[in-house]
Amino acid sequence: MGKILCPTRGGAASYRTQDAAIGLAKEQGKPLIFLFVVDTHFLDRTERAVRPDVMVEEMARMGKFLLMMAQERAVAAGVQTEVRIRRGELREELVGAVREEGADLVILGRPTGEESAFRPADLEALVATIEEETGAEARIV
Repeated sequence: MGKILCPTRGGAASYRTQDAAIGLAKEQGKPLIFLFVVDTHFLDRTERAVRPDVMVEEMARMGKFLLMMAQERAVAAGVQTEVRIRRGELREELVGAVREEGADLVILGRPTGEESAFRPADLEALVATIEEETGAEARIV
């Protein structure tokens, strides 16, 4: 039996994706892993005096809180759930997590507007990368 992996950034737009992952995990009887990736590559594009080590730790703390909220909802729905935080470039860390966790299904959220981190074409490319490099199915919900 595989696992379902659901990367999340948190916030209102992520609830729909998390709820879909919770529903699929319950329906399929699979464990669910919520993943938060701390990706600070955006700091490479700024000239501000920012300490990356401090930013990484702050983002990890925020991610842990967001993951705990998602986990609470999954547990309330009767779904076995774990949470993971990884640090690095999103695509690399996502592929690594799929492999290391033994996930056979990855649930990604559909862009919902201007606040989305991905354009639709970029998200489709991410789906293709996940499927090609891991053999897991990736779905946009």
